[in-house]
Amino acid sequence: MARAAGTWQRRVGLTGAVLSLAVAGWLIWLFPAAHLAAVLGLGPVDGVMTITSCYEATDAQGSQVGTNCRGTYEPRAAGEPRRQVTLDKAAGPHEPGSTVEVRMARGRAHELSGYALGTWVTVTGVILAPFLALSLSFRACARDATWRHHGDYVFVFIVAELAALVLGVVVGVLVSIALALFG
Repeated sequence: MARAAGTWQRRVGLTGAVLSLAVAGWLIWLFPAAHLAAVLGLGPVDGVMTITSCYEATDAQGSQVGTNCRGTYEPRAAGEPRRQVTLDKAAGPHEPGSTVEVRMARGRAHELSGYALGTWVTVTGVILAPFLALSLSFRACARDATWRHHGDYVFVFIVAELAALVLGVVVGVLVSIALALFG
């Protein structure tokens, strides 16, 4: 009888681990994935944006969050209308009248920039971290066939969150340096 209870606990633990990672994947797909793909330049260019002005964007607390540019977006697809859009976290201030190839995500234009890539990598990591810690906790429960385990998964959660922040900064700085050196 004890073996059946252990098997049941293992199955529930493994199911919990898989479900927590599935929820993390769904949330990442729902929120940062489109922006991250656009910043990374995955897929074809959606259109060209003619810059009208650039400005230093700030958040609600007044902290600088990169350079945004306004302009007219002309889609590559035939039949779509031109419209005004914002280029989020541009690689740098663009001169008015210059054109930039962009990819669109949820109504906003994106180009490769260190600040944008760092931001979306951090958002992805911050979403993934709690679910990763939860999944590891469920896996430990499945491994031990008990709901009590001695793993310090709160520590794993904290380390994963900090790693997401550090990874975002490192990626952003390296991409900014590469763009400055190689254009």
